[in-house]
Amino acid sequence: MAEEEKKKTKKPAAPKKKAATHRAVKKPKVKEEVKEEAKEKIKAEVPIAPPVVHHAARKPKAPKIKVERFYGTGRRKEAIARVWLTRGDGRIMVNERPYDAFFCKRPVLLNIVNKPLVLLDSGVKFNIDAEVFGGGVSSQADAVRMGIARAVVLALPEKHQQFRTLGLLTRDPREKERKKYGLKRARRAFQYTKR
Repeated sequence: MAEEEKKKTKKPAAPKKKAATHRAVKKPKVKEEVKEEAKEKIKAEVPIAPPVVHHAARKPKAPKIKVERFYGTGRRKEAIARVWLTRGDGRIMVNERPYDAFFCKRPVLLNIVNKPLVLLDSGVKFNIDAEVFGGGVSSQADAVRMGIARAVVLALPEKHQQFRTLGLLTRDPREKERKKYGLKRARRAFQYTKR
């Protein structure tokens, strides 16, 4: 009987809760809030120290000596020359060699290269460094001459009209014509024999 009374006095079990079919959705934080939180964290972690300035340790800067360089590009046929001019004693270097050695001491080519410099006043002297590639020595000499003339005009603008009238600033457009099919060269036909 004691067991029966216990059974009667037992409270009925609470009904089981059903599992939620929907998940609780967390609202994403706004980007601005996230940025502010990150900034606050950084401020808390890294204390910013004032910049240390040592006035006694500063040395006065030496004035920079500006070396005036003038550049000119010259072209002739397939040759291209890059020329730099600086005030100096008048030496001319082509591809890091003296220009008379580069142009095989051929007087015609040396005169071509020197032509813009002969027209300068006797007191004005330039050091010339040229870098030339492509073409043959004759077209390279013409390209160097044009590069020198263009650079001199940048250095001394009053020479522009004189150089223009002498044709030193004019690009010579003549180039090798292409070979045509059916011919030996651009225009040369094969020899014709009648019999």
